[in-house]
Amino acid sequence: MFFHRRLLLICVLLTAVLLPARAAAQHSALQAHVDGGGRPIQAAVLAIDHGKPVSVDTVGLDAEGNFRIEASESRPVFFLLRIMSPSLRHEAQPLYVLLLPGEQVSMTLQLDTVGGNVYITDVTGSDNMDEYRIFHNMLADAANDQSRQSQLPHRVEQLLVERRSNLMSAFLVTFFENDFNRYAPLYKYIHDALAGTYPDHEFVRYLQGKTQHLLLAGMAAPEIEMADRNGQLRKLSALRGKVVLLDFWASWCRPCRMENPNVVRLYKAYHDRGFEVFSVSLDKSRDSWLEAIAQDGLEWDNHVSDLKGWSSSGGKTYGISSIPATVLIGPDGTILARNLRGSELEKKLEEIFK
Repeated sequence: MFFHRRLLLICVLLTAVLLPARAAAQHSALQAHVDGGGRPIQAAVLAIDHGKPVSVDTVGLDAEGNFRIEASESRPVFFLLRIMSPSLRHEAQPLYVLLLPGEQVSMTLQLDTVGGNVYITDVTGSDNMDEYRIFHNMLADAANDQSRQSQLPHRVEQLLVERRSNLMSAFLVTFFENDFNRYAPLYKYIHDALAGTYPDHEFVRYLQGKTQHLLLAGMAAPEIEMADRNGQLRKLSALRGKVVLLDFWASWCRPCRMENPNVVRLYKAYHDRGFEVFSVSLDKSRDSWLEAIAQDGLEWDNHVSDLKGWSSSGGKTYGISSIPATVLIGPDGTILARNLRGSELEKKLEEIFK
């Protein structure tokens, strides 16, 4: 499933560099029981070696379906666990295990031989692993259920907010990696909740790197000065005193083009009351950029681009890694909101101009 492939990649990125031990090692263990699937069943333990997941051990289950994994470390132990059984129709997605030093964790797994999933039915001894149980089962349930897939981002966000003090949250928040612009405040929220307890852990340091230059609501909007369609420099600050939608887009971005009619409609509705749009294109082709402006009827004057694509100076200033992306800026130059589109943008403007 795509979600698991993405998390596996993030797992590789996060654990590629291990920190040296600073305290005496403590004994921790995972005692697991597997129901269903018949026998034989094996559990493959995967670790990270030079940035790649590799099998370090294969554990056979006893006659009752039990197995045990032990570790002696001074820092949290993080590894992948893959359950293998000939009764599964395809290779099961890996489970992610996080053991704090000294933890004695018990976990019960259920093999779904029809759907090919492995469910975690019970966890004791670890708040981190109980959080992961909920997350993992959410993904498994959503695998073949469209309605649950649509609800998944909201449910995961709620879980992470509730369990923000768990180190596991610093890993699971990367579920939103492909929509970071939208969920950047959640990344910072999780980081700030964990920075005091785990300042040197690679998961937390990863979030720090992602969020240390974030521009959030209430902060001053940085300046953008770029050339317009006629080669003249335009400054974002020149629109001070107006409510400004800073819109990052490109002619080749289909979601951007689909949103443009909504932006045009709102521009016409509120322009006379002090609403402006400042569009930064991430195009590389001048002709494509200008053609898209004309085709979509983007009638405002503030269109700028340095035609450098993802290396756009304006995009770098605002940390743009995906588009469409928007920043709504108040008359005093402070950021009011980020990534409002569609009905959310309309409701915000109605609130401002009521």
